[in-house]
Amino acid sequence: DGLADGEAVAAGERVIAALRPPFEIEGCDVFVEASIGVAVDDTEGATVDSLLRDADAAMYVAKSRGKARVELFDKSMHTSMHDRLRLLADLRQALELDQFIIQYQPTFELASRSLVGTEALVRWNHPARGIIPPLEFITLAEEAGLIQSLGGWVLRRACAQLRQWQVEFPQNPPLQMAVNLSGHQLQRGIVEEVREAIATAGIHPSTLTLELTESVMMRDVPSTVALLRELKTIGVRLAIDDFGTGYSSLSYLRQFPFDILKIDKSFIDDIGSDEQHELTTAIIEIGKTLHLEMVAEGIERAEQLERLLSLQCDIGQGYYFAKPLFSEEMEALLIQRRNQVQAA
Repeated sequence: DGLADGEAVAAGERVIAALRPPFEIEGCDVFVEASIGVAVDDTEGATVDSLLRDADAAMYVAKSRGKARVELFDKSMHTSMHDRLRLLADLRQALELDQFIIQYQPTFELASRSLVGTEALVRWNHPARGIIPPLEFITLAEEAGLIQSLGGWVLRRACAQLRQWQVEFPQNPPLQMAVNLSGHQLQRGIVEEVREAIATAGIHPSTLTLELTESVMMRDVPSTVALLRELKTIGVRLAIDDFGTGYSSLSYLRQFPFDILKIDKSFIDDIGSDEQHELTTAIIEIGKTLHLEMVAEGIERAEQLERLLSLQCDIGQGYYFAKPLFSEEMEALLIQRRNQVQAA
């Protein structure tokens, strides 16, 4: 009460800044993020309950816009909150009604342009809104406690699809599949879930890659390292997704049993500039030093590909090669590639 809008937002930003450095707990660094909603009493009719409601709405907007930020309430947020609650109600039924689908983002060996694998990307085929991208519903699924069920469904479906394609389109090495894991899935049960999905589908563990973002793996380093090492005993490959956008340092990176480092699209977009080229070079050199396979995300132009080839990046994906494809489109691409190999 009594704070101007700017003062309230500044106070929230100071809280976020104070939380940014790691906290040391039992010798381990732990990172904490905060999403803050601000509501200011600027009307005579405001009450404690209405201010809390408005601040809560602003907080959810902060989360939806990337977390670790401050948002000041405005009246349009009530509409956003109403839409969010309606979407959440629909989401609770979506799995039962089989409304989720997977698109597949092909990955290519850059030097040979050979198709080597694909990444499974979940989409929500909403009956009224059409295809909804994950940025609009994954956070909701986590908050509603639905992410483990959804993640398990994606894992099983992707493994089964991989097996079908490996049988229909044999190649050497076999086609690979990457599946993203959220922080909420990183619990003890995930190891058995992965093992069962692999066994049921009948694929070799080494053809499945599990991807985690930097922010996920840094939440509890000792527990995450132990869990990833347990996953490695199954024989799967592990990848750091969106590298360069999180908190990991080289000292932390060495602790994790990763096989693949995926360079975030933001580093590829302006790779032609000297500064971005140097940053991407440094990331690739770090990966090579740690004997990691390097994958570039978001390749859209020929000059980006040429730059990455000059830096000896291994694998790439992006609209330059192919957009995310539905299973039928992916199969058509595999047929096309098989015909090209046979013709050669």
